[in-house]
Amino acid sequence: MKTIQDCLKERILIIDGAMGTMIQRHKLTEADYRGERFKDWQCDVKGNNDLLNITQPHIITAIHKDYLDAGADIIETNTFSSTTIAMADYEMQSLAYELNVAAARCAKEAIKQSGKQAWVAGAIGPLNKTLSLSPDVNNPGFRAVTFDEVVNAYYEQVKGLVDGGVDILLIETIFDTLNAKAAIFAIKKYFRDTKQEALPIMISGTITDASGRTLSGQTLEAFYTSIMHAKPISVGLNCALGAKEMRPHIEELSQIASCYVSAYPNAGLPNAMGEYDEHPEDTAHYLEDWAKEGWVNIVGGCCGTTPDHIRHIAQEVKNITPRQLPVVEKELA
Repeated sequence: MKTIQDCLKERILIIDGAMGTMIQRHKLTEADYRGERFKDWQCDVKGNNDLLNITQPHIITAIHKDYLDAGADIIETNTFSSTTIAMADYEMQSLAYELNVAAARCAKEAIKQSGKQAWVAGAIGPLNKTLSLSPDVNNPGFRAVTFDEVVNAYYEQVKGLVDGGVDILLIETIFDTLNAKAAIFAIKKYFRDTKQEALPIMISGTITDASGRTLSGQTLEAFYTSIMHAKPISVGLNCALGAKEMRPHIEELSQIASCYVSAYPNAGLPNAMGEYDEHPEDTAHYLEDWAKEGWVNIVGGCCGTTPDHIRHIAQEVKNITPRQLPVVEKELA
């Protein structure tokens, strides 16, 4: 069995597409989300996609399997919101650990069913509270959460993902680098505390508009400089933009990153109804172009992408040489 590091040297790896897009296709009801266990829960839970890891695990496993069959080498756990902080929206903070374990097991089961070698990336989302921005326009110094609270929430998520058997930890859709630094700290602390061999870390930020900055105002280079101490196996961009809009930022990142580069854009920009219309072959064409330019090592899709998108992307990049890691000169301080 080759390691992911071995495979990254040989070819461009494929990460999966959108989980939420695929869940929406099932048109699940409130009762479907609740299942038997939560049928009397005190508040609505429809839309809590992570809960499906427990109440409808066969659906989540089948979606993972569809992506694997389409060519994905890396599948992301359905845990974008599986923290105590995010689960507070549904009064389900106590389920955070269990959700992560269940999600990891769904992904591992899909790989087992597929019969192929693939890796499970434990998805660590950005949270619905931010350390860098105030939610109160009249009080710019106010924060809805503290750094320690964020670390504790991520620590519990990491524990659940590792106990569930993930192969990689993926801090993704980062719009606030301070939240990401809390996630990095939580990961490092967890492996220090448990004395386990640390898992590889993937980090993926989000450039929110044409300014080339994250929502909290960082340039791409500043973002990379802020997180490179984590020694991630890859750094990249996902979400917010379609491939057409993301192109210059991936080019820039490929020139500054000393690790592998990942890119999984949305299926274009959303239409007036908030839906994504970009055809799989169009998304694949953009990513093929980046691959030919030598900018990427891991490609896939985010919002609006489906197994069809992943199938086309995998087909287009399969014979293209991956981006070579730069030789980083060591400088004396």
